[in-house]
Amino acid sequence: MNTGEGDPTVPGPSQRLNAQVAGVDYGVLDELVGYALRRAQIRIYQDFLETMAAWSITPPRFSAMTLLDANAGMKLTELANAMGIARSGAVQVVHALEKLGHVKRTDSAVDRRAHSLALTASGTAALRSIRRAIKQHDERISTRLSEDEKKELRRLLDLLG
Repeated sequence: MNTGEGDPTVPGPSQRLNAQVAGVDYGVLDELVGYALRRAQIRIYQDFLETMAAWSITPPRFSAMTLLDANAGMKLTELANAMGIARSGAVQVVHALEKLGHVKRTDSAVDRRAHSLALTASGTAALRSIRRAIKQHDERISTRLSEDEKKELRRLLDLLG
């Protein structure tokens, strides 16, 4: 399963995606919910990556750090399940976070065959800064929506999941 690490379908910062290209007939694409979601997701993903560039954080890395911060001692399989990705994808994410010095593996207190995952002190400090930047990113990408519209959008998206 794709973890979102280095998604080749998302244009880089120098290749900004336009919502619609003038003069192009999009045909049935304009009627599809999935197409509209994907276009929005790409624009949001671009802004996310630009916002997180200083920390080398991708959406899966941010999700993993957030989950480990709230659930210290998770095993790799538990993290993968919570993120909705394959175990192999979680291995890649955790490995990247270890290289950044944000996550450490320790022996599990309940299962000698497994490791517990936890944020390092520097990972916890980085996450505080990252959260502030993410909240600014979220405000920026949803600036044209009222608080009620944001709440309604999250509710509608939950219906699709």
